[in-house]
Order: sequence, then structure tokens, then C-alpha cells
Amino acid sequence: MPDPDEVAAAIARNARELRGDRQWSLDHLASRSGVSKGMLVQIEQARTNPSIATLCRLADAFGVTIAQLVELGSTSNVKVVSAEEVVRLWESGRGSSGDLLVGTDRDDHVELWRWHLAAGDEHHSEGHLPGTQELIAVLSGTLTVTVGGEDHEVQAGGAVIFDADRTHSYANSKKRPTDLILAVIQPQLTDHLPQ
Repeated sequence: MPDPDEVAAAIARNARELRGDRQWSLDHLASRSGVSKGMLVQIEQARTNPSIATLCRLADAFGVTIAQLVELGSTSNVKVVSAEEVVRLWESGRGSSGDLLVGTDRDDHVELWRWHLAAGDEHHSEGHLPGTQELIAVLSGTLTVTVGGEDHEVQAGGAVIFDADRTHSYANSKKRPTDLILAVIQPQLTDHLPQ
């Protein structure tokens, strides 16, 4: 797994390049993303490792995936991601984690994640852009997905798909850990954002 400083440096470089490519000021990006100008400066100077929520807002503003924001190196037609290159973007004090494995921006924005939820732990997520869906395959344990205030329990070997444009959460209320693979699929939507 990359060092957090290496990830922060990659996010800083990629955010600066994306903003520069679009010829946006920090004020413009702050307005589009809802992330404060001060936080943007910290991100672009690699002085912070932003939260998943902040990365989601930036990715949405740029019209790219989180994977593109945390990309450590250049891309090619085939991208093999070794275990050491997997980026951990979320951890809890209970031993849970969310690792971004890989992502693409060809037609839709697609991200592939590996999640581990310790017993009794949970993760809350803000809604993504309209049209975004999440697909989850539960590898072990039991997962409770809450969407729009309604709980859905998924056992090991099962899967779930849902519209992820509203607040949702993943929880493990059992005594055994839960492991899952999560795919986030966001359609190309650039005209919904202010210029």
C-alpha cells in the first residue's frame, strides 16, 4: 500500500493538473465542488489527505473518478495494480477499511473498491451525482445497506445494486467481519455543473 504522503502528493499533482487543464481558479473550483478554497490549497500543496467525501466532491466537480484523482503514475492500455499500489481511502478506529483498487473514465466513471467492515462498524456516504449506481458483492459476513432510510441485509455470496444519488450507509451489525467488493458507476454528466 502506498505511503500516505505519496498518495497526498499524487492527489495534489492530479488536482493541480485537472484544474490547470480547465483553466479554473481556486475560487471557481471551490464554487463548483463545495470544498473551501483553504482546503483546496492544502490539497494542492499535499499538506492533507482529504476525506472520501472531499475527494467525491472534487471528482464530481472535475467530472472524473476518485481513481483518477489518486492515480500514482501514468496510464496505459493495460493497468495492473499490485497490492502495494492499492490506495486506502478510509479507515475506522475499529479496524475497518475502504481500498480503491482501480477506476476508469472511458464512457462512464467506474471505480472498484474492496471494503472490510469490522464487527459492529459502519460507514456513511453522501449521495453521489444523479444516475450513479453502486453494486456490492458480499464475500463474507453479513452487510446491511441503508438507502433512503430503508435497511437491506445481504448475506455472504449475495449482491445488491442501488441508486447511490442519496445518502446511504454500509453496516456490519454482526460479531464477524464483513468483506465486500463495491463498484461505483457514475454516468458521464458534465452539463449539470455550473461553468
